[in-house]
Amino acid sequence: MLDNVSSSPRAARSSSPIHEDVEKSVVETMEDVKVTATTYIVDRYAEKRLVRRIDLRIIPASMMIYLLCSLDRSNIGNAKILNSNTDDSLAQTLHISNQQYLNALMIFFVSYTIFETPSNYMLKKFRPSRWIAFLMFAWGTMTMIIGGTTSFGGLVALRFLLGAFEAGLFPGMIYCLTFWYKPEERAVRIALILACATLGGAFGGAIAYGVGMLNRLHGLQAWRYLFLIEGAPSCAGAFLVFAFFPDYPETVSWLSPQDRELATERIKGVASLGHHKITWAEAKTTLKDWRLYVHYLIYITISVPFSSMSLFSPTIVSGLGYTGLDAQLFTVPPYAIAFVVTVSVAWLSDKYEMRSWGTCLSMLIAGASFIVEGALPATAFKTRYVFLCIALSFAFASIPPLLSWLTANLRNTGASTLAVPLNVSVGQVGQIIGVYIYKSSESPGYPTGHYTNAGFLLCGAVSVFGLRIMYLRRNRALQPGEKKWRL
Repeated sequence: MLDNVSSSPRAARSSSPIHEDVEKSVVETMEDVKVTATTYIVDRYAEKRLVRRIDLRIIPASMMIYLLCSLDRSNIGNAKILNSNTDDSLAQTLHISNQQYLNALMIFFVSYTIFETPSNYMLKKFRPSRWIAFLMFAWGTMTMIIGGTTSFGGLVALRFLLGAFEAGLFPGMIYCLTFWYKPEERAVRIALILACATLGGAFGGAIAYGVGMLNRLHGLQAWRYLFLIEGAPSCAGAFLVFAFFPDYPETVSWLSPQDRELATERIKGVASLGHHKITWAEAKTTLKDWRLYVHYLIYITISVPFSSMSLFSPTIVSGLGYTGLDAQLFTVPPYAIAFVVTVSVAWLSDKYEMRSWGTCLSMLIAGASFIVEGALPATAFKTRYVFLCIALSFAFASIPPLLSWLTANLRNTGASTLAVPLNVSVGQVGQIIGVYIYKSSESPGYPTGHYTNAGFLLCGAVSVFGLRIMYLRRNRALQPGEKKWRL
């Protein structure tokens, strides 16, 4: 009996349907526990707190770095006419013609195009903090050396090197944002960084106005002081960037282990992890993706006014009736307004998931403003100045949502590493065009420059609308559960 009793439970369990159901239920429960154990639940309150901490570490530093970069890139526009009324401007001191000046501007974009994608790869290889610090120190040094140049050949050589060292910064920063932020979080942050180009224009004009007072101090022209003063902060800031700029979410020491895990897990599936190596398969797929080339072509259309406004706004303002140091001072309001407009458009684009509309409408407004500016009489100084402010503001405002739209539709590390610098590199075609459209012979009206900017912007707006339709059609063709393309 005892033997029968002791063996019966096993027999009962193996033969009873009830026990089979119980065992099956236990197994399924254990499997559920395993799945739950490997599924990361994001605490939304903790995530918001974390994003605020990331913002404080990354965004102000990135803004300051790009501000210094913009100052060192575009200060040649201020130097060209600084103290021209006393024959002490850069063009007059170096005895260069207008065509030579344009060639010096153009050579910057040639090297910028050549070194942009390789520089982004080096950023990945050496870590963002180290590579960006190196670039800062190098371009700051080149800027200061320009202050001592005495010939056209020296100016061209130094501008080439300046372009080579600045090439990796902007695409590198956009790439860094992709492994710290979700797609819907990027546009306003890209805008804050890019808007520092507008602040660079504002501060550049104000600084040039003040530095102009130093003309012939110790026998040096003021434009030389301008390059020395604006290059030095980049060299000094490089050491701070090397020590404090964050690299990857899972490596920074200022986050706790829990926050590092949250920073990594919250972007999985929606963004790239920057430390992952690029595979040839990813690179090949990215290079063969034709829709990305539409993004690149659109970026060319906005690069034309971005370049021309950055380099020629002091010249354009001088054609509005302002001369001498006043021409430097009156470049400040358009850029100050552009900062506010750029950030506002980006914030709305992010908030309402309307990146394509933010870009398209900004291009339309800027394009129409350039047409009006070109059509107005040369003597309508005040009205032309108003439309210059509008055109410049919305031309700059179209860029952040355009870049955010691109990065939001990149789905692996290879695409992020290659597509962003390729986008900006191809855009250099537009920047080179922008160098040549404002002809000195057409002062003060500059109709060719204004109409060219308008044409590119309006073509870009139409292209953005067409690309939006393409994404909408792709979304309609998706199967349930497939990831949608962002608009």
